[in-house]
Amino acid sequence: MLKVGTAILMMVALIPAATSWAGPTCGTQPTPPATYAHVVWIWMENHSYEAIVGSPEAPYENGLIADCGLATNYHNVTHPSLPNYIAATSGLTRRIVRRHFRSDCDPGGSCSTSADSLFSQATTWRAYEEAMLSNCLGQDADPYAVRHNPPPYFTSLAGCATNDVPYTELAADLQADTLPAFAFITPDLCHDTHDCSIGTGDAWLATEVPKIIASPAYQSGTTAVFITWDEGEGGRSHRCETNTRDVGCHVATVV
Repeated sequence: MLKVGTAILMMVALIPAATSWAGPTCGTQPTPPATYAHVVWIWMENHSYEAIVGSPEAPYENGLIADCGLATNYHNVTHPSLPNYIAATSGLTRRIVRRHFRSDCDPGGSCSTSADSLFSQATTWRAYEEAMLSNCLGQDADPYAVRHNPPPYFTSLAGCATNDVPYTELAADLQADTLPAFAFITPDLCHDTHDCSIGTGDAWLATEVPKIIASPAYQSGTTAVFITWDEGEGGRSHRCETNTRDVGCHVATVV
């Protein structure tokens, strides 16, 4: 529970920045709500803080940064992708996630964990995975990458078969005002900029984030949205908790 609490506290610590947003894109409440009904976390790929913040390739993201907020001291824990997804959603330390998730392995056997997670601690949750062909798919099907989809790796997590769903289900949940308390969103390998340009990812966010903003859940003033990157690039260290100045250990988080 302590490790899950670490991840939860990290997210809650970022939320006050969201309450300072002004205007229709960045929130409608002059003061923060007593509690947030929904947290939406969108994950992008493989770009350091310096590659995104101020980049002419990312006009939409930098517009959000200017108008909304930016967490300037957010760091991935290690490399490659998978251990960062697991650490961020569980609070597990680098040493533990590197022991089980040293590579971007498919879920099962030693490539799994019985740890609690943000998913299991949320009152309701869904993971929306772009290009995933079926619920809780435990293997790659390009452009879907299971290593970017945390729930299948948590062996103690109930509901993966029903709550880990293709991204196309998000639209219906937004329209019906049935967004869960915790929504985890993973674009496909192109739209998350793993395989495609920063500009491609920025254009995807410019199309998809406004749909969340327009939803009843967000317009109620009780929804917080975060956009973060799994890991930086170009660095030399896997020990990011002690090498926070390494360029590959520092990523942007838009709030």
